[in-house]
Amino acid sequence: MIGLRVLKESITSLTKEDLTAWMKERGETAFRSNQVLDWVWKKRVSSFDAMSNLSEPLREKLVEAFDARVLTHVETQGSKDTTRKILYKLRDGRYVESVLIPANPALYGERSDRMTLCVSSQVGCAFGCKFCASGLAGFTRNLTAGEITEQILQTEELTGEKINNLVFMGMGEPMANLDNLLKGVEVITSDWGLGIGARRLTISTSGVVPGIQRLADFPKQVRLAISLHGATNETRSKIMPVNKKWDVSELFKALNYWNEHKKQRITLEYILIKDVNDNLDEAKVLASRAKEINAKVNLIPYNTVEGLEWERPSETHCRRFEKELVNRGVFTTLRFEKGHDIDAACGQLRLKKETSDGLIEEAPMKIKSS
Repeated sequence: MIGLRVLKESITSLTKEDLTAWMKERGETAFRSNQVLDWVWKKRVSSFDAMSNLSEPLREKLVEAFDARVLTHVETQGSKDTTRKILYKLRDGRYVESVLIPANPALYGERSDRMTLCVSSQVGCAFGCKFCASGLAGFTRNLTAGEITEQILQTEELTGEKINNLVFMGMGEPMANLDNLLKGVEVITSDWGLGIGARRLTISTSGVVPGIQRLADFPKQVRLAISLHGATNETRSKIMPVNKKWDVSELFKALNYWNEHKKQRITLEYILIKDVNDNLDEAKVLASRAKEINAKVNLIPYNTVEGLEWERPSETHCRRFEKELVNRGVFTTLRFEKGHDIDAACGQLRLKKETSDGLIEEAPMKIKSS
């Protein structure tokens, strides 16, 4: 369209195979693609001009074809518990957030050097989970593979931290952007890329059955987390619109398929919402479901979201719910939030930023009409 800038592909979106094919079309050897990947992912330069061992004509071709970086850092918010929420601006003026979460030594002991990045896969979300802030403004678009991988690359540069664990639980439904996500996973896990082991990656879904089945057939041993939040159709449908398309029965068929194809144990994420899904009868059903697929359960007391009326149960009740699961033989963790004071806890990502006069506003987003 006239007046719109055509966005170039990001170099951080390309796999080694992609770049080698591009080089071959221009009469360059595969060795040149290795050099470029080394500059991008090992030396981490942010411009093609810095790639000093490439010829000037090749650098000019790269500049013409690709953008070297596609995210711009806007701000970082720090929580009292050392969680950091990072706001990035995309080339089209939209925004996305990532959350850096240091390990809790009480949970991980000797692995307390674990540094987790919660990565976004979309701008906004179309799935409309009733307790979640990310979908309140609707869905805008999928992130590219480069916009996914750069969240990791730039967060490491900004914070000086080495990220060794990834959870795709930020803004968006990862299974609704699976093509770009899996391309990003290739970059993230390859030795020529970020070199993070596949078992250190957890992909979360609200219950997109075809995506679960496709991921089960994906050769890399990534982990899977299910945003369950209701063990019965009656409860889950109240808060998870996806359940009307793929109900609990269909979801657990897909999870059994996963177990047939993957060694990685499934995690069931369960946000406890007062008087909605926190009764002990629901806990008994949840225990049965978890044991059926040999899953572990993460219990997360509801995190307050401005504009939503849900409440979290008391800590005493959360402990009672946890005990019900444990007594029935389910490996269960009760996780009290990190980053709640900066709206970075589970379900709170909403693209808010503070203006120069101290007011809080929504970062601008262009919303597609339904």
